[in-house]
Amino acid sequence: MKKRLAAVIAGMMALGMLSAVPAMAEESAIPEDLIAAAQEEGELTVYGSCEEEYLSAACAKFTELYGIKTNYQRLSTSEVYTKIKEEAGNPSGDVWFGGTTDPYNEAVVDGLLEPYDAVNAANLISDDYKDPDNNWFGIYKGILGFMVNNEELEALGLEAPKTWDDLLKPEYKGLIMLSNPNTAGTAKLIINTMIQMKGHDEAMEYFVALDKNVSQYTKSGSGPSKMVGPGECVIGVGFLHDGIYQILQGYDNIGLIVPEDGTSFEVGATAIFKGAAHPNAAKLWIEYALSPDCVDIAKDNGSYQFLVLSNATQPEEAAEFGLDMNNTIDYDFEDAKLNTAQYVEDFFAALEGTDESRFLTE
Repeated sequence: MKKRLAAVIAGMMALGMLSAVPAMAEESAIPEDLIAAAQEEGELTVYGSCEEEYLSAACAKFTELYGIKTNYQRLSTSEVYTKIKEEAGNPSGDVWFGGTTDPYNEAVVDGLLEPYDAVNAANLISDDYKDPDNNWFGIYKGILGFMVNNEELEALGLEAPKTWDDLLKPEYKGLIMLSNPNTAGTAKLIINTMIQMKGHDEAMEYFVALDKNVSQYTKSGSGPSKMVGPGECVIGVGFLHDGIYQILQGYDNIGLIVPEDGTSFEVGATAIFKGAAHPNAAKLWIEYALSPDCVDIAKDNGSYQFLVLSNATQPEEAAEFGLDMNNTIDYDFEDAKLNTAQYVEDFFAALEGTDESRFLTE
């Protein structure tokens, strides 16, 4: 069911516009000896947790620029974390690209990432977008919110949710989808967000109540966004840039909502796996990922997140849809780093006895 794009833009909420980005930093040159050493290794394997269209394009561009054979596999962030934890310092991949940083921080705690003092980290708009010990570096920022099927809501005689607590309304029973914390970093972010906004015990009570309205927990964080337009779900919880992608594909029956009671954000990151078989190619990848060569092609390949590099070109689509990269809570990354694994355990313990078949892993 494909509609006119203009209709949904006109009907969207009046949200804050894109804030100005600080002045451009001076772009640093990648050391020639690093490029030569990486080309000598000749190969790189990337595990990507962004959408596959952008992952494929980023890898192809890297090969084009440096002549290095670049293999890739698309996996959700929690899948990558589980995989490299099982491989324990002998990873089958070299670098991680894209996806929210909560699983990256779990990998930091477990000593699974290799610190690297990247030259192009000078282009980050703030040190908030990197690990303090250089275990990972941010490349983009995505805003968490709701995507709703306006036509289905109208047919059901329901109003769109405006707050996180609105999702608990009994009239939304069976209408909501979010992602599976065992496979998706997005779901881990949602858990951390509710704990930071409500406190631990109240957040667990919230998830028990929300579960009554959830029809399915998708494998991927972008899964709910893909179900809203066709009407397979009425309310999807996830990143709003995924909703923008679906709207631009023609599903202009989708509305985007930033919760009025506050929301958080992901920092999409990149990192080197400890024990990488191609360490120099991995370092070159980090430099590349922190450059316009990599991030400026995102918007041409279905990814509309805000960019956190001062010399990057922000996607116009995010501003056109009224999103503001700074309209978020002050997310506590340190608490998430130390406690995400425990919070996920607590989430499943709170939901003990629920229908596990709704938690998709494929």
